Amino acid sequence: MQETRIEKFLRGLPKAELHLHIEGTLEPELAFELALKHGVRLPYASVDELRHAYQFANLQDFLDIYYTGADVLRDEEDFHALTEAYLRKCREQGVVHVEIFFDPQSHTARGVALATALGGIRRALLEAERRDGITFRIIVCFLRHLSADDAMRTLEEVLAFRDWVTAVGLDSSEAGHPPSKFAAVFDRARREGLLAVAHAGEEGPPAYIWEALDLLHVQRIDHGVRCEEDPPLVLRLARERMPLTVCPLSNVKLNVIDRIEAHNLKRLLDQGLCVTVNSDDPSYFGGYLLENYLAIQAALDLTDADLVGLARNSFEASFLTPADKARWLAAIDTYALSANA
Repeated sequence: MQETRIEKFLRGLPKAELHLHIEGTLEPELAFELALKHGVRLPYASVDELRHAYQFANLQDFLDIYYTGADVLRDEEDFHALTEAYLRKCREQGVVHVEIFFDPQSHTARGVALATALGGIRRALLEAERRDGITFRIIVCFLRHLSADDAMRTLEEVLAFRDWVTAVGLDSSEAGHPPSKFAAVFDRARREGLLAVAHAGEEGPPAYIWEALDLLHVQRIDHGVRCEEDPPLVLRLARERMPLTVCPLSNVKLNVIDRIEAHNLKRLLDQGLCVTVNSDDPSYFGGYLLENYLAIQAALDLTDADLVGLARNSFEASFLTPADKARWLAAIDTYALSANA
């Protein structure tokens, strides 16, 4: 089928992805391949049955399947294959910089060494950088449904790989697990020179966004779509140009927002917020970065200028150096001019 004008435009538009759980890129085909390799019995009879199970009432429904899938990741080659498959998608979709989330506790709790998982992920990222010029940062996330003590132990282990990691994050079940629970962990990470991000305002209330800003001192808010319920918070986010890493298809799939046409992304953009588009856990939520851009463009009737603005925001919000940000922003502007010539 011939590509539409908007598909071609978006595919060629340089983009960064800032909210991507590498474990959430595990496609059913690879899950079954790795299950066979390791003799793991999945609770599904086929690839189609597993894919059909990707119907979630809420975040916890998704997490239950997510952690089941992660169990097939056992050795360094598994994590390399997982990451390489995602990076192939990036290459096909015009994604030139990625800042991926990785959940050490999901693996160390199963007896998989941190060096094994992180080594496979990083090797694939380095190969893609050499081969395709896709640059990267690694963000280690703490599982918020576990204790702060467990997160602190994980941080201590991660510090042995300090040169490989740019930032720490906070993910998993948001409701009932406020950012304040992890303030001491993020303080320690900051003393070690690590940057910080946190999931907040997805299922949790706007108060969690305030906590992430004031107690965890984050550089970005992951999701953040519920900020709109708190007008003073929206004003603050706009004033500070605090990035929101919004994941449209995820929001709909997890019933955070009823339907894509009701998404508040455009309203937030119009209020001056630094909104970015991301895919979150694309294997489970029905699309990678390009599909998220296409969905939100069609649903909200975004203009080319809106889409260019979102791509620019993705680099502005990234952890790239100022020089690299400037280079990509210039490349976007050049592309937009040539595409509309």
